[in-house]
This record gives sequence, structure tokens and C-alpha cells, in this order.
Amino acid sequence: MYCLHSRLVSKPIQYFLMTSDWKRDVTGLLATAEHPLIVVLGPTASGKTAFSIALAKSIVSTGREAEIINADSRQLYCYLNIGTAKVTPKEMQGIPHHLIDVLDPKEEAAAGWYQGEARRVIQNMQKRGAVPVLVGGSMLYVSSVIDALTLAPVPDPVLRARLIEEYDQDGGAALFARLQEIDPETADSIHRNNKPHLVRAVEIYELLKAPKSEAVPQRELRSDENVSEYDLLIFGMQWDREELCVRIDERTKKMFEEGWLEEVEDLLKKGYSADNPGMKSHGYREIMTYMEGSCDDLKALRELIAAKTRQYAKRQMSWWRGDSRIRWICPALQTIRS
Repeated sequence: MYCLHSRLVSKPIQYFLMTSDWKRDVTGLLATAEHPLIVVLGPTASGKTAFSIALAKSIVSTGREAEIINADSRQLYCYLNIGTAKVTPKEMQGIPHHLIDVLDPKEEAAAGWYQGEARRVIQNMQKRGAVPVLVGGSMLYVSSVIDALTLAPVPDPVLRARLIEEYDQDGGAALFARLQEIDPETADSIHRNNKPHLVRAVEIYELLKAPKSEAVPQRELRSDENVSEYDLLIFGMQWDREELCVRIDERTKKMFEEGWLEEVEDLLKKGYSADNPGMKSHGYREIMTYMEGSCDDLKALRELIAAKTRQYAKRQMSWWRGDSRIRWICPALQTIRS
């Protein structure tokens, strides 16, 4: 486990570049790998962006191209910038980035769709001799690329609308009875009142002509065999739990200071609503509720969003815990001696 000592906020890139361990690993990978893929993952607010750009610039300095592929499901959306901590053109420092601002907030982001797009981008980069760096904290999206997962098909808006209408006619009774007939195993794991899961299970059957329990095995949601079509080098950003919570709280506060409320207000003016898929991003629906007058305590709103983000960070680390492929990097809250 590598420990890169840095201050909480000040110039993390310089401190990352002081360490030779990860650079040696990158050099070793690129010297032998036929299909290299470098991955930078970790919980929200852990410093993935800064480290990934430092890493890419280090590769570029050796004469090879390096480009970053976004693996954060929320940064796929246009207009959601502040609340998703989307990397800015200035922060990119000339490193090309892919799969950012590619979806409208009214479009559904699906891991199956993302898997295909990411593989296409990686293939294109490798044909050009560029080194792909996959960066993000969306667990299933990262795994969809590196673990050769079998994923559910991309949702069909027309089919889904029909199934939702069917569910609403009788509270899901007929739809659930149908699921029990076509896929009893999945039906046993879903309550009839769980509208999104019930609709999705029937939708998968309609699209694949096979039950979800057979077409999308649960075991493949986390690959036990670590099968990958790429030569992987995976770096993970890890903080002490209390230190990470401090970073999340400080970043949430900074987002409000940078105009998050105004960003959401602009989204409402553009015609978007809390029901749009893009608004599943942490904080956006909460802010829209706040603007509707359901809450008038801005401090309480900020703490609610920070608390939900802390819970998400915990789930992220639980997902990756035990993956022996990950080389963990710990940006400790310590001052570097000159």
C-alpha cells in the first residue's frame, strides 16, 4: 500500500508526483502490456481527478499519449457541473477526456450502454497507441469495463412507458403475476409494490426473451474470477473514514459557495425537473425540493446532502474492499517536510 502524504487541499498534484512507486508500476505495465488499461477509482472526494491528471501527464512526458475516460455516471450528463465536481477544462491541463457531457439529463444512464461506449473509446485509443486511463467512482460502471460483466440491456423508453402504464392500472398485480410466470426466481426477490424493479424485470424479459435470473446472473455483478480483456493496473484512493468525511463536508460547502443553487435554478429554467434521470445525482433533487419551499433551512439542506454523500462513499469502499488487484494510495493529512 502506497502512502502519498499531502495537505487536504493545497496542490495535491505536486505531492503525487513526488512519489516514484506508482510511476514505476506504470512504466512496468507499459513496457510489457499488449492492451494496457490504467484505472483510478475511489470514493467521492478522494482526489481521483488530481491523481489521474498527474498520472496521465507523467505518461505524456515519456513520449506516449494518455487520455482519460470518465467512469462517473453523473458526469455523463450535460449541465450538471458543480454538483458532480465535473473536471473543468483548466483542470484537464491539456489531457483529453472522454464520456463527459454526452447525455441529456432527461436520458437514462445505463451500465450496459456505458460498457459499450467505454469499450469503443478504449479500442480507438489503443489503435492509436494512446494509453487509456479509466477514472471514476461509479462502482458498476468501472466493473462493467474491467470485469467482463454480463449486463442487463439498455432500457427501451417506449416499452418502459407501456409497462409503467400497465403497472399503474392495477398497482402492479397483473405485471407481478406475469413475472411470476416468466421468471419465478426473480419474482421471489421483488415485492409487488417495488414498481421500478418489477417494471425493469419484465422489461428485461421483453428485450432478451429470457428471464433476468438466467440472462443477467447475479454472480456476475461482482466478478469473482477477475476476468478482463485488458492488461490492468488499478490504483485506488483511500482515506481514513473521518478524514474523508471532512473532505466531503468541505467540498459540499464549497459547491454551494461556487453557485450550486444557481446551477439547479438554471436547470429548472431549461425545463428539467426532479423526475429526470440526471437528477438522481446527489443533491440535485434535494435542492429542487428546497426551491419548491419544502425546506427553508439552507444549512440543514447542505448537511443532508453531505450526509447522503458520506453514506455513498461508505458503499463505494465496501464494493472495492477485498479486491486484491487494487494498489491503494493513501493521501494522508500530513504536512510534507521540505
